[in-house]
Amino acid sequence: MLVQFSIKNFKTFKDKATLSFVASNYDRDTREEDNIFQDLSFNLRILKSAAIYGANASGKSKFIEALTFMKYFVVTSAKDSQKGDKISVEPFKLNVESEKEPSEFEIIFIFKNVMYRYGFEVNENIVISEWLYVKPKTKEIELFYRDHQNFETHKRKFQKGLALIKQDLIRDNALMLSASAQFNEENAVNIIEWFKNMGTISDHNESRFENYTIAKTQDPLYKSKILRLLKAADLGIQDIKVDRLDLDNLPKDMPNNLKNLIIQKSKENNTTQFLSGVLTSHEKFDNDKKIVGNINFSLEEDESLGTRKFFALTGPVLDSIENGSILVIDELDSKLHTNLVSKIVSLFNSKEFNPKNAQLLFNTHNTNLLSPNLFRRDQVWFTEKNKFGEGKLFSLADFKSDEVRKTEAFEENYIRGKYGAVPFLGFFDNLIHQNSLSE
Repeated sequence: MLVQFSIKNFKTFKDKATLSFVASNYDRDTREEDNIFQDLSFNLRILKSAAIYGANASGKSKFIEALTFMKYFVVTSAKDSQKGDKISVEPFKLNVESEKEPSEFEIIFIFKNVMYRYGFEVNENIVISEWLYVKPKTKEIELFYRDHQNFETHKRKFQKGLALIKQDLIRDNALMLSASAQFNEENAVNIIEWFKNMGTISDHNESRFENYTIAKTQDPLYKSKILRLLKAADLGIQDIKVDRLDLDNLPKDMPNNLKNLIIQKSKENNTTQFLSGVLTSHEKFDNDKKIVGNINFSLEEDESLGTRKFFALTGPVLDSIENGSILVIDELDSKLHTNLVSKIVSLFNSKEFNPKNAQLLFNTHNTNLLSPNLFRRDQVWFTEKNKFGEGKLFSLADFKSDEVRKTEAFEENYIRGKYGAVPFLGFFDNLIHQNSLSE
């Protein structure tokens, strides 16, 4: 369960930006039953979903990129890099001081009934600092703090990390947490597991998740759940069939170069079969509108981009809800109808459909979602950039209660600029005015 995520000096964000999933007390009587999970162990009310709005290039995607980077670096820094390798982090470059400073990341989450607070500072060459705190009940305990290659650790609760330090096994460009997880330090392993369970989706890796969903259809029970979501989305899909080629029985008239490519790809994936396509089954009708059979379409060639995206999302959405994990999506509304996006959000907000309290974090331009019937004020976030190119992140809940009421028309007020975080388009008005005068 994600509680809070903060970044500083990363790409668009020069100053600290924090997104919190802790529900505000002001909104306590608004959609409390569905949109909120009550964690009794830590006495916290946690939001199940949050949406980020803002103008183009204001930092919406960069904030999600920061979370994606943190996941990647935590999971891979110790095992997938060598001494001297660069760290793929980028500071805020529009300021002469910040471009020389490290980027900072910190996350707070609850996993296996323990609250973790973990963070680090890095530049492209080394880890500057790193820290880990745990809160099993009410008191937070420091497990380690790192200042460059100087370490302080809890002698009883982080013994394997201490052993790594004594043997000088932690590189200056790798995280102590990642190295400790390789040696089965319990808390480090738990944190790595939490990050691995977090799904991150963008247009750049959409095909990977489409392949993931395709693989999940091989499980009959999972396939039935995917089909239920597809039918609920009114896409006309009745069934799905994965078309595979048997490497031992490839067509005799297949060109040799294509055969070699298929065999090579299959070896890379360690399988004796090759995925040649996905077929979607649709009902076929006669002139009297009676069903006469079914016809297969190619998912890749015949279905729309929106259908393909929704299909790709079904696997990660179901996984997140079944495991109670967080799903992070960059531009959820891209290619999807507004009503469909609303239904996806509603799945996560639902007490019945989401009993394990999975979370959804996404950014969007879809203002139709800005409704008190879907979101509370504390679930709506904005990114805005000032004249110096510095991005900031803020929530509707940050406004005073007399400025933003819980039931006001969020969409209308956002579009007219009441909350900020919209593009300034005065240049366009001047351009049109000047052109009209020159005619």
